[in-house]
Amino acid sequence: MTTAPKPKYKVIGTRPIRHDGADKVTGRAKYGADIKLSGMLYAAMLRSPHAHANIKKIDTSKAEKLPGVRAVVTSKDIPEQGDRIVELGEGAVNMRHLASNVLAREKVNYRGHAVAAVAADNIHIAEEACKLIEVEYEVLAPVMDVIEAMKPGALVINPDVKDENGKPTNVAKTFCFEKGDVAKGFAAADVVIEKEFRTATVHQGYIEPHNATVHWNNDGKVTVWMSTQGTFSARQQTAELHRIPISDVKVIPMEIGGGFGGKISVYLPPVAAALSKKTGKPVKLVMDRAAVFEATGPTPGSVMKVKIGAKKDGSLVAGEAWVAFEAGGYPGSPIGMGCMCVFACYDIPNAKVDGFDVCVNRPRTNAYRAPGSTQVAFAVESIIDEICEKLKLDPIEFRLKNGSQEGTRRVDGPVFPRIGMKETVQAIKDSDHWRQPLNGKNRGRGVATGFWFNCGLKSAASATVNPDGTVSLLEGSTDIGGSRTAIAMQLAETLGIKAEEVKPSVVDTDSVGYTDVTGGSRVTFATGIAAIEAGKDIINQLKERAAIIWECDAGQVRYEDGSVHGPKGVSLTFKQLADKLHHTGGAVIGRGTSSEATQGGAFGTHAVDVEVDPETGKVTILRYTVAQDAGTAIHPSYVEGQFTGGAVQGIGWALNEEYWYDTNGTMRNSTYLDYRIPTCYDLPKIETIIVEVPDPQHPFGVRGVGEVPIVPPPAAIANAIHQAIGVRMTELPMSPPRVMKAILSK
Repeated sequence: MTTAPKPKYKVIGTRPIRHDGADKVTGRAKYGADIKLSGMLYAAMLRSPHAHANIKKIDTSKAEKLPGVRAVVTSKDIPEQGDRIVELGEGAVNMRHLASNVLAREKVNYRGHAVAAVAADNIHIAEEACKLIEVEYEVLAPVMDVIEAMKPGALVINPDVKDENGKPTNVAKTFCFEKGDVAKGFAAADVVIEKEFRTATVHQGYIEPHNATVHWNNDGKVTVWMSTQGTFSARQQTAELHRIPISDVKVIPMEIGGGFGGKISVYLPPVAAALSKKTGKPVKLVMDRAAVFEATGPTPGSVMKVKIGAKKDGSLVAGEAWVAFEAGGYPGSPIGMGCMCVFACYDIPNAKVDGFDVCVNRPRTNAYRAPGSTQVAFAVESIIDEICEKLKLDPIEFRLKNGSQEGTRRVDGPVFPRIGMKETVQAIKDSDHWRQPLNGKNRGRGVATGFWFNCGLKSAASATVNPDGTVSLLEGSTDIGGSRTAIAMQLAETLGIKAEEVKPSVVDTDSVGYTDVTGGSRVTFATGIAAIEAGKDIINQLKERAAIIWECDAGQVRYEDGSVHGPKGVSLTFKQLADKLHHTGGAVIGRGTSSEATQGGAFGTHAVDVEVDPETGKVTILRYTVAQDAGTAIHPSYVEGQFTGGAVQGIGWALNEEYWYDTNGTMRNSTYLDYRIPTCYDLPKIETIIVEVPDPQHPFGVRGVGEVPIVPPPAAIANAIHQAIGVRMTELPMSPPRVMKAILSK
């Protein structure tokens, strides 16, 4: 379903079969763990059994003597980094911390922290050798809670992280954004709601584990095969950690079995590279599921104190937020992004946000679909619902009255260009879901809105016209959700040919220009622009070639609807002209880049019906509808898929998913048997409404769609639970025990 008339495009808005579809469904597609090379060795890692400990000594001698073992590496095999801050495309990182996260140096900061690695003739020998490595630890008390970690006198996890006075601290970074006069705003409010909220550590839940196969050749060149969200970022991280030129590293992207932000940081390539350098052979390293949970970056747990004030007429006047995110064992949570998103859905004249990046003894956190936004939306949207209840206002009308629009200034400074926040609210208001009455005992309906600013960053693409009239497209954005088809469709639209006549390939770092990570909902937008520019370059060259054939000036040739037209009514189709290129100068190769364009942001509004079992606290999702602004839906099926997938992950986050640690800092549910993600048995069919408010910064109006859908679900479900049983949930997940506790407390 769409809320706008279909655009006047031939390719955009259609639903062609994805170019990689046949390989994916027949099993021919090659993922990271599928790579097999001549003479390849297999590696295993030794990981810390402690959440916090100093490393006194590592003895690898017994492991090295085991028959079949070819090399053992520890942090000594990764060069010292110093305090170097390196920008990696979706955030900067201190290389000392990155190196320590890859292989622990003086101490381990979480259970599962990598300590050593072994390369052997087979995986069984490698795993047996890991058991022979002797590590002497000085066990320290783990610091697991954000609030405890922030207290004066708390055990400091990273002594090199210091406050403004040079004193070691667990608070790695602080943010403060403010606009207007907050005190004056609250003084003018007729109703003020203030609450504290908590959210748990949650994993992205991708099916494919992290992997890397590396060959450090004797000429010094390093080749990496891996599943990653950013080949150029992986190249840079690997090169920087080994202190070699980035031109000496080539990353070949394999197909990727999910990422959602969790496959941007590197964990394995530098280690496999060190093993390969020692042995002279390619080395494969693949994580098991427990290691994925315990040692890769989940989204941070949080503690938030939010206060919002409104007048009797429903006008928002003030907002204040105090937000602390788990950084994990090393600094780098998405706290800055959370602070940017917290009040973004509303035009609040007076607002202040304080944010804190706090180290705790958990794995270093990473991006997870709209990183930071889901947490803060849970708090803000819950309070908005309570304000509506206090003032007896319809939550939809309240959002239409106070929602951000073109010209609204966010608390962190930027002013919104053309956006579609209110249009998504209106779409829910007009939906069959919202118009249908909800009947039944212990049932409730909730609504919530979410925001993600999206980004542009840098992309490159090239395209070659083939003699048969097809076009080979090379791009560097690894494909998680069908992006190679969405990019190919934009090139096809530009050239006036069919989507099937573009042959897209995601290529290695030596074969295409620099391209930032697949993240931030940037790929269809930015790499799409690069492909469009490549198409324009092709068109200009084709006009020149046609001019040669017709012996006229190129200015007399126009390109229209997939054909060139010259003087006196002569014309050639794209295919006809492609067949003549070898006789008019050779290959035509178009090139395009994108680096300046930045998206205006995207919004989504969700409605959900739930039923709560008062005897068990179990929440059942009865109906769920997503309305989101896609700008222009390039391939509606993929857009709907992103809406659905994000909503399902948000539902899991809302109701069940959390890292469960014991007092020693050991995760007790590091398998998919115990870490509860939703399945088809837990959910109804997710209904989707594509709203199209074109972003003027993209030639076809594209807005990224992959991140917003995860933002509203926890708040929408919390609001529905309140309507169903009259309790306000302030902690995620809203699992049966927590809901039952709330019922009994009431």
